[in-house]
Amino acid sequence: MRLRTLSTLCLALLAAAGTAHAASGTWTFRVLLGDSDIGEHRFTLSEQGEQRSMRIAAAFAVKLLGITVYRYRHEATEQWTGECLTGLTAETDDNGTPLKVSAKPAAERMLAVESPQGTAQLGPCVMSFAYWNPAMLQQTALLNAQSGKLETVRIKALGEESLTVRGQATPARHYAIEGLERPIQLWYSPQGEWLALESTVAGGKRLRYVLQ
Repeated sequence: MRLRTLSTLCLALLAAAGTAHAASGTWTFRVLLGDSDIGEHRFTLSEQGEQRSMRIAAAFAVKLLGITVYRYRHEATEQWTGECLTGLTAETDDNGTPLKVSAKPAAERMLAVESPQGTAQLGPCVMSFAYWNPAMLQQTALLNAQSGKLETVRIKALGEESLTVRGQATPARHYAIEGLERPIQLWYSPQGEWLALESTVAGGKRLRYVLQ
Protein backbone atom coordinates (compact mmCIF):
# COMPACT_ATOMS: atom_id res chain seq x y z
CA MET A 1 0.00 0.00 0.00
CA ARG A 2 1.34 3.43 -0.94
CA LEU A 3 0.84 5.16 2.41
CA ARG A 4 1.64 8.62 1.00
CA THR A 5 -1.83 8.66 -0.58
CA LEU A 6 -3.23 8.85 2.95
CA SER A 7 -1.92 12.40 3.44
CA THR A 8 -3.43 13.49 0.12
CA LEU A 9 -6.85 12.27 1.22
CA CYS A 10 -6.70 13.96 4.60
CA LEU A 11 -6.53 17.44 3.17
CA ALA A 12 -7.48 16.38 -0.26
CA LEU A 13 -7.72 14.50 3.26
CA LEU A 14 -19.15 19.47 -3.12
CA ALA A 15 -26.91 21.67 -5.18
CA ALA A 16 -26.94 20.50 -2.22
CA ALA A 17 -27.02 21.29 1.48
CA GLY A 18 -27.56 24.94 0.67
CA THR A 19 -25.60 27.81 2.17
CA ALA A 20 -26.18 27.13 5.86
CA HIS A 21 -23.69 29.11 7.92
CA ALA A 22 -21.43 26.81 9.96
CA ALA A 23 -21.66 27.78 13.64
CA SER A 24 -18.80 27.96 16.14
CA GLY A 25 -17.86 24.61 17.58
CA THR A 26 -15.52 21.62 17.43
CA TRP A 27 -15.63 18.55 15.18
CA THR A 28 -13.47 15.68 16.45
CA PHE A 29 -13.15 12.59 14.26
CA ARG A 30 -11.54 9.24 14.99
CA VAL A 31 -9.76 8.14 11.82
CA LEU A 32 -9.94 4.49 10.78
CA LEU A 33 -7.90 2.75 8.08
CA GLY A 34 -9.67 -0.52 7.43
CA ASP A 35 -10.52 -1.73 10.94
CA SER A 36 -7.56 0.03 12.60
CA ASP A 37 -7.84 3.26 14.58
CA ILE A 38 -4.92 5.37 13.32
CA GLY A 39 -5.55 8.70 15.03
CA GLU A 40 -7.62 11.85 15.26
CA HIS A 41 -8.50 14.90 13.14
CA ARG A 42 -9.95 17.90 14.99
CA PHE A 43 -11.49 21.12 13.64
CA THR A 44 -12.24 24.06 15.97
CA LEU A 45 -14.21 27.03 14.62
CA SER A 46 -14.66 30.41 16.29
CA GLU A 47 -16.48 33.37 14.79
CA GLN A 48 -17.25 37.01 15.35
CA GLY A 49 -19.69 38.43 12.84
CA GLU A 50 -18.40 37.68 9.34
CA GLN A 51 -14.90 36.91 10.64
CA ARG A 52 -14.14 33.26 11.36
CA SER A 53 -11.07 31.36 12.46
CA MET A 54 -10.60 27.61 12.01
CA ARG A 55 -7.87 25.64 13.83
CA ILE A 56 -7.11 22.19 12.46
CA ALA A 57 -4.96 19.44 14.01
CA ALA A 58 -4.40 15.90 12.77
CA ALA A 59 -2.13 13.11 14.01
CA PHE A 60 -2.03 9.63 12.46
CA ALA A 61 0.16 6.56 12.96
CA VAL A 62 -0.15 3.45 10.80
CA LYS A 63 1.26 0.23 12.26
CA LEU A 64 2.17 -3.08 10.68
CA LEU A 65 2.82 -6.05 13.00
CA GLY A 66 3.11 -3.62 15.89
CA ILE A 67 5.69 -1.41 14.15
CA THR A 68 4.83 2.15 13.10
CA VAL A 69 5.41 2.35 9.36
CA TYR A 70 3.87 5.75 8.68
CA ARG A 71 3.32 8.94 10.68
CA TYR A 72 1.41 12.05 9.71
CA ARG A 73 0.91 15.34 11.55
CA HIS A 74 -0.79 18.47 10.31
CA GLU A 75 -1.61 21.78 12.01
CA ALA A 76 -3.25 24.73 10.32
CA THR A 77 -5.09 27.95 11.05
CA GLU A 78 -7.48 29.42 8.48
CA GLN A 79 -8.97 32.92 8.52
CA TRP A 80 -12.27 33.55 6.76
CA THR A 81 -14.40 36.56 5.90
CA GLY A 82 -17.85 35.26 5.02
CA GLU A 83 -17.29 32.36 2.65
CA CYS A 84 -13.89 33.62 1.42
CA LEU A 85 -10.57 32.29 2.73
CA THR A 86 -8.44 35.31 3.68
CA GLY A 87 -5.48 33.76 5.50
CA LEU A 88 -3.75 30.44 6.04
CA THR A 89 -0.76 29.00 7.88
CA ALA A 90 -0.23 25.25 7.62
CA GLU A 91 2.60 22.93 8.65
CA THR A 92 2.67 19.23 7.82
CA ASP A 93 5.04 16.40 8.71
CA ASP A 94 4.33 13.71 6.14
CA ASN A 95 6.30 10.76 7.50
CA GLY A 96 9.39 12.91 7.98
CA THR A 97 8.87 15.22 5.00
CA PRO A 98 8.05 18.78 6.16
CA LEU A 99 5.64 20.94 4.16
CA LYS A 100 4.62 24.55 4.76
CA VAL A 101 1.88 26.58 3.09
CA SER A 102 0.83 30.15 3.84
CA ALA A 103 -1.64 32.57 2.29
CA LYS A 104 -2.59 36.19 2.79
CA PRO A 105 -5.09 38.61 1.26
CA ALA A 106 -4.33 40.31 -2.06
CA ALA A 107 -6.28 42.92 -4.03
CA GLU A 108 -9.85 42.32 -5.22
CA ARG A 109 -10.50 39.40 -2.82
CA MET A 110 -7.57 37.48 -4.31
CA LEU A 111 -5.35 35.24 -2.18
CA ALA A 112 -1.55 35.17 -2.39
CA VAL A 113 -0.34 31.61 -1.66
CA GLU A 114 3.21 30.47 -0.89
CA SER A 115 3.86 26.74 -1.00
CA PRO A 116 6.48 24.16 -2.02
CA GLN A 117 5.21 24.76 -5.57
CA GLY A 118 6.16 28.46 -5.42
CA THR A 119 4.01 31.60 -5.20
CA ALA A 120 0.58 31.93 -6.79
CA GLN A 121 -2.30 34.40 -6.72
CA LEU A 122 -5.72 32.76 -6.54
CA GLY A 123 -9.27 33.93 -6.48
CA PRO A 124 -11.42 35.83 -6.18
CA CYS A 125 -12.97 34.32 -3.03
CA VAL A 126 -11.15 30.99 -2.79
CA MET A 127 -12.34 28.20 -0.49
CA SER A 128 -10.21 25.38 0.91
CA PHE A 129 -11.42 21.82 1.53
CA ALA A 130 -13.60 23.27 4.30
CA TYR A 131 -15.73 20.18 4.94
CA TRP A 132 -17.23 21.90 8.00
CA ASN A 133 -18.82 24.58 5.76
CA PRO A 134 -21.64 23.33 3.47
CA ALA A 135 -21.03 26.31 1.16
CA MET A 136 -18.05 24.27 -0.05
CA LEU A 137 -20.52 21.97 -1.80
CA GLN A 138 -21.12 24.64 -4.44
CA GLN A 139 -17.48 25.01 -5.49
CA THR A 140 -15.66 23.78 -8.61
CA ALA A 141 -12.12 24.40 -7.30
CA LEU A 142 -10.71 24.06 -3.76
CA LEU A 143 -7.35 24.97 -2.22
CA ASN A 144 -5.41 22.04 -0.75
CA ALA A 145 -3.94 23.46 2.47
CA GLN A 146 -1.21 20.82 2.58
CA SER A 147 0.19 21.26 -0.94
CA GLY A 148 -0.95 24.80 -1.80
CA LYS A 149 -2.48 23.47 -5.03
CA LEU A 150 -5.86 24.63 -6.32
CA GLU A 151 -7.71 21.38 -7.10
CA THR A 152 -10.43 21.20 -9.75
CA VAL A 153 -13.37 19.24 -8.35
CA ARG A 154 -16.82 17.98 -9.31
CA ILE A 155 -19.29 17.67 -6.46
CA LYS A 156 -22.31 15.40 -6.81
CA ALA A 157 -25.34 14.93 -4.58
CA LEU A 158 -25.96 11.19 -4.09
CA GLY A 159 -29.25 11.34 -2.22
CA GLU A 160 -30.48 10.87 1.32
CA GLU A 161 -29.82 7.92 3.60
CA SER A 162 -29.58 6.91 7.25
CA LEU A 163 -26.14 7.10 8.90
CA THR A 164 -25.07 5.92 12.35
CA VAL A 165 -23.62 8.91 14.23
CA ARG A 166 -22.56 8.60 17.88
CA GLY A 167 -24.49 5.33 18.05
CA GLN A 168 -27.75 6.82 16.72
CA ALA A 169 -29.45 6.41 13.34
CA THR A 170 -29.29 9.89 11.78
CA PRO A 171 -30.77 11.25 8.53
CA ALA A 172 -27.95 12.28 6.22
CA ARG A 173 -27.33 13.78 2.79
CA HIS A 174 -24.59 12.04 0.83
CA TYR A 175 -22.13 13.79 -1.56
CA ALA A 176 -19.07 12.84 -3.56
CA ILE A 177 -16.05 14.98 -4.42
CA GLU A 178 -14.82 13.75 -7.79
CA GLY A 179 -11.92 14.84 -10.01
CA LEU A 180 -9.31 13.93 -7.38
CA GLU A 181 -6.92 10.98 -7.49
CA ARG A 182 -9.05 9.38 -4.79
CA PRO A 183 -12.73 10.47 -4.68
CA ILE A 184 -14.04 11.54 -1.27
CA GLN A 185 -17.47 10.72 0.15
CA LEU A 186 -19.12 13.18 2.57
CA TRP A 187 -22.28 13.11 4.67
CA TYR A 188 -24.17 16.06 6.18
CA SER A 189 -27.23 16.43 8.37
CA PRO A 190 -30.33 18.06 6.83
CA GLN A 191 -29.23 21.22 8.71
CA GLY A 192 -25.81 21.18 7.00
CA GLU A 193 -23.64 19.79 9.82
CA TRP A 194 -20.69 17.67 8.64
CA LEU A 195 -21.16 14.09 9.90
CA ALA A 196 -18.69 11.77 8.17
CA LEU A 197 -16.02 11.30 5.50
CA GLU A 198 -14.86 8.23 3.61
CA SER A 199 -12.34 7.42 0.88
CA THR A 200 -9.84 4.74 -0.09
CA VAL A 201 -6.06 4.53 -0.26
CA ALA A 202 -3.97 2.55 -2.74
CA GLY A 203 -4.70 -1.13 -2.38
CA GLY A 204 -8.38 -0.45 -1.74
CA LYS A 205 -8.28 0.01 2.03
CA ARG A 206 -11.10 2.17 3.32
CA LEU A 207 -10.35 5.42 5.19
CA ARG A 208 -13.16 6.65 7.45
CA TYR A 209 -13.76 9.66 9.68
CA VAL A 210 -16.08 8.82 12.61
CA LEU A 211 -17.58 11.78 14.48
CA GLN A 212 -17.03 11.68 18.25
